[in-house]
Amino acid sequence: MIKLHTNFGTIGIELDHEKAPVTAANFEQYVKDGFYDGLIFHRVIKGFMIQGGGMDENMNEKPGRDPIQNEAQNGLKNDKYTIAMARTQAPHSASSQFFINTKDNTFLNHTEPSLHGWGYAVFGKVVEGQDVVDAIEGVATKRHGYHDDVPVDSVVITKAEIV
Repeated sequence: MIKLHTNFGTIGIELDHEKAPVTAANFEQYVKDGFYDGLIFHRVIKGFMIQGGGMDENMNEKPGRDPIQNEAQNGLKNDKYTIAMARTQAPHSASSQFFINTKDNTFLNHTEPSLHGWGYAVFGKVVEGQDVVDAIEGVATKRHGYHDDVPVDSVVITKAEIV
């Protein structure tokens, strides 16, 4: 299990190494490297998701490793409290950023291997701290430079660890 300790509480995540081996291993390696420590949930959209894993408190992007193959065709769905990889419009561009779905987001699921059908790869689920996810989802947000939906008060990942 992965524990994301935040200034809102702890989120426990169970990774699915069987259905999303590349994505789960990628996330786990970032945790082992201490990459997420001190980063923030920089994008929070009520009724959608909370996103983190790429920005510090000053909204400076922390460079990650090379992108990984999109495993969204693994059968896992973007249901409430699942964790998935964030990416650009390019299907195979996920690196370090992730999001936790705060509702069932079926439109993010894989439908076909095309630009618009790839979807977003789910690789685990929140098994502890759903109330923490809900609390983060409810924070006030603002625009910061080119970024919308940035929490007014930082939501910090103080430590990510494997337990």
